[in-house]
Amino acid sequence: MSRFQPDPDALRLGEALAALRRDRGLSQAEAGARLGMTSQGWGLYEAGRRPGLFRPDVQRRLTAALDASPEDLAFARDDLSGASDNASVDTPTADGLEARGRSFEAASPRVRRLQISDDSLAPWAASGVVVEYRPGQWPRQGQGCVLEMVDGSVRVRLYRGADAEALLLAGAGALDRVETIPRRQAALVSAVIARLDG
Repeated sequence: MSRFQPDPDALRLGEALAALRRDRGLSQAEAGARLGMTSQGWGLYEAGRRPGLFRPDVQRRLTAALDASPEDLAFARDDLSGASDNASVDTPTADGLEARGRSFEAASPRVRRLQISDDSLAPWAASGVVVEYRPGQWPRQGQGCVLEMVDGSVRVRLYRGADAEALLLAGAGALDRVETIPRRQAALVSAVIARLDG
């Protein structure tokens, strides 16, 4: 069994990358060659097995190899999410070719967005970067997270770990310094599932 099990968001983002590549008529080997990587390396991104897929700089590199943008990747992911969300709904069959329209909503109702307003998380995310997060989804170690505090404030941090009493986080001024926040002060902890340039 593999040591790294992709979460559903990583799988969805990888599937979106694969859809963009297929739309352009490229094989994994051809797409990888544009970045100087093997088809296996590219395939790991599409399989959601490379955690760097959530990084804006990685998304820019991968989508640029496909003559696309990170926004195209986000739209493709949302299109796939909509298709899987509606998979159990009976829809009439159509004669000929038919495509469902693209929705330009800011984000799925289950996903929220927040713009970072300072550089305390640089280079992970600088001022102006928008993070998408899924309320209540617990982050993995090293993954970004959004904390909705009991006092009403909202904080974006990197999750380092937790115990029964406290959350261990980085990003309060420096990524190399660990901050301890008592669990009772955090009303909700949510995993960051994507970062988009603002």
